[in-house]
Amino acid sequence: MTLTDLPTDDAMRRIGALVRDARRHRGLTQQQLAERLATSQSAVARIEQGSQNLTLEFLGRLSAALDSELISLGPAGPAHLRVTGGHPLRGRVAVKSSKNAAVALLCAALLNRGRTTLRNVSRIVEVERILDVLRSIGVAATWDEHGHDLTLVVPDELDLDGVDADAARRTRSIIMFLGPLLHRARTFRLPYAGGCDLGTRTVQPHMIALRPFGLDVEAHAGEYRATVDGPAAADRTIVLTERGDTVTENALLAAARTNGTTTIRNASSNYMVQDLCLYLQLLGVGIEGLGTTTLVVHGRPVLEADVDYTISEDPVEAMSLLTAGIVTGSELTVDRAPVEFLQVELAVLAEMGLRFELSPEYLAANGHTRLADVTIRPSELHAPIDKVHPMPFPGLNIDNLPFFAVIAAQAQGATLIHDWVYDNRAIHLSDLTRLGADVRLLDPHRVLVTGPTRWSSAEVVCPPALRPAVCILLAMLAAKGTSVLRNVDIIARGYEQLYERLVEMGADIEVFRD
Repeated sequence: MTLTDLPTDDAMRRIGALVRDARRHRGLTQQQLAERLATSQSAVARIEQGSQNLTLEFLGRLSAALDSELISLGPAGPAHLRVTGGHPLRGRVAVKSSKNAAVALLCAALLNRGRTTLRNVSRIVEVERILDVLRSIGVAATWDEHGHDLTLVVPDELDLDGVDADAARRTRSIIMFLGPLLHRARTFRLPYAGGCDLGTRTVQPHMIALRPFGLDVEAHAGEYRATVDGPAAADRTIVLTERGDTVTENALLAAARTNGTTTIRNASSNYMVQDLCLYLQLLGVGIEGLGTTTLVVHGRPVLEADVDYTISEDPVEAMSLLTAGIVTGSELTVDRAPVEFLQVELAVLAEMGLRFELSPEYLAANGHTRLADVTIRPSELHAPIDKVHPMPFPGLNIDNLPFFAVIAAQAQGATLIHDWVYDNRAIHLSDLTRLGADVRLLDPHRVLVTGPTRWSSAEVVCPPALRPAVCILLAMLAAKGTSVLRNVDIIARGYEQLYERLVEMGADIEVFRD
């Protein structure tokens, strides 16, 4: 069954009956099953009536939720994609909300004694893992009937000994629990993701940022052991040694409930940080310098407010969708693109010869983020004169850099792409050679891409890095013939219903398992 070949009416009715009987056999109400599926009761009712279209991915979730073999999907191995490419996409597609902002806001909800309602939340694996951790320590997290809005209520006492260690170790975002939890316990332990230790680049800046709040952390046998003595001064200035997004967020989370004034210098002003600041302001935290590299936070020891916040759109997803249209030579409109966080990317694309138009700007539902609809048209691309490299916002987003490798493969000439931030991520971009691209690895941080490419179909194992994995999928959309991308589960970590949405734009993608 492909994503475009939905079950027949008769098959859907039979599936609905199987679901209903299995649910009743396990003594579940429709609402209880809906909560297991992170969907709405009305959606479960439609499924049981045979009037709800179902994908293979959702059928798998149903089987797991019901612990039932009544719905057989074949071997329970990793998911793969079969992609028949070489034809353009069409139509319009709207950008979904930011994954990175959602994760930060879920952690921030631990600060609030009131009710937090987050709207337009991405339904992705990373979010579900953080929710599993929150629920395991006692936080009530409930989806609305449509499965898009999430309400969180934090208990007076957290069960930190009951933390879901498996879910915590599967997400690096667990480190952002340190900032909120230093206000909740004098000592606590948290699992940390495998491969991290206190000496690595990605962790040490967090320790430096949180030390002025009295937090001391040691690593022992796969966990953080934290002790809190309280801040040494009424006011404090923190100079971040790395202008990182999560480092800035952790400092903000610590400062929000700390008395006095915290000045954070060399702070990230990226999109997820701005979402977090807007949420904290709703809680009553005073924050000056939104959108700059110096944030002044006037903390309050008690935050208790019923707040409702709508997460802004994701510039990385917007870039992914734009890339899908560019590499397939499509005329395509990407709606609700956060253009403030795509300005350098669009400038580089304009230099490369991309023809595109922007609609008049309008505000996102958070009342702050600037959006526009971007329409791209088939274009003859040429390599940029300068190398393409990322910088902290307002520079080119580090998560958007890999997409320029597959775009450069379409362009006439040679493009140097310099990924100075991550060790070895550039290596994964060399997998594009399997599809006919001329990608030469110069060192672990630099690749030279020479185009234009005559894409050819191939079978490729998904690299263990999210953005390069999506780049290979997008290249397969451009390659004539049928390609196979194996072990694609990593893509679900950062994208919601990406395959289905590409299919709606005309892509030919089939999900299958061996």
